Amino acid sequence: MKLSRTAFIGELLLLGMLALLWGSSYIFIKIAVAEIPPLTLIALRVSIAAVFLTAIVFGQKQHFPRNTKIWAHLLVQAFFNSIGAWTILAWGQQYVDSGLASVLNSTSPVFLFFISLFLIRGDQVNGLKLLGALTGLGGVILIVGPAALNGLGQHLMGQLAVLTGAFLYACSALYGKKFTAFAPSVTAAGTMIWAAIWLIPLCLINDHPWALRPSLSAISAVVILSVFCTGVALMLYFRLVKTLGPMGVASQSYLRAGIGVFLGIFILHETPGPRTLAGIAIALAGVVILNWPAKARPAHLPNPLSSPS
Repeated sequence: MKLSRTAFIGELLLLGMLALLWGSSYIFIKIAVAEIPPLTLIALRVSIAAVFLTAIVFGQKQHFPRNTKIWAHLLVQAFFNSIGAWTILAWGQQYVDSGLASVLNSTSPVFLFFISLFLIRGDQVNGLKLLGALTGLGGVILIVGPAALNGLGQHLMGQLAVLTGAFLYACSALYGKKFTAFAPSVTAAGTMIWAAIWLIPLCLINDHPWALRPSLSAISAVVILSVFCTGVALMLYFRLVKTLGPMGVASQSYLRAGIGVFLGIFILHETPGPRTLAGIAIALAGVVILNWPAKARPAHLPNPLSSPS
């Protein structure tokens, strides 16, 4: 979708908002997982998000698809962006240091470039996109510190799991193009409904959640994680798949590391060093390169949470 310069800047701001929502999710996960088992937490996250998004769908007077083939595609999308990716990442990150996990999890745009190289022809795949993907990844490495790469090769299965999660996220961005005819809320709700259908039974069998007595802070963290970091974030995500394209929306993985730094500044009063600031600048450059349109023409854009025209 070709955008005017003003619209393009607006979409980049929405991309930053998406990165903020997903980047801050780790804070709420950390609070909640101290009292709630991971599988139960994920099941609660997708279930509450599904209810929230379904309410948005009806509030917007949208309609769910009636075609069973579309629901089958939504199941595949749910596997890519939640059921499969979250599960394998949760397992892999147990064995990988957080810094290295951040780098490995930021490889989605690189994976997406090479997937697109074999599946797509045209201006969506070119040397400039590869430069943007590698530039953004280099920025993330600087942000977390090159020393994080020292652990490469250790706990190999865990590292491969994190890379697999990043690969699934790349597939999610590309597969999401199938749903550009639907309102973002419809696609987001459909994927979360499927995720809830799969994860609730597993949660009931494995965790016996009825015996849990989480605190108010843990419950609040789950609600914020579900509504904002999942529900609202997914509506933005599927909107941006259409306006910025798969590579563009995948580039938010480079912004998340910088979001973590800024959260540290404002919440923990940390002071980033020159290397970190340089990394943020380089990561931002990678995002701009990945999203830079070849040509621009005016385009009217609706409310950020409504379906793109």
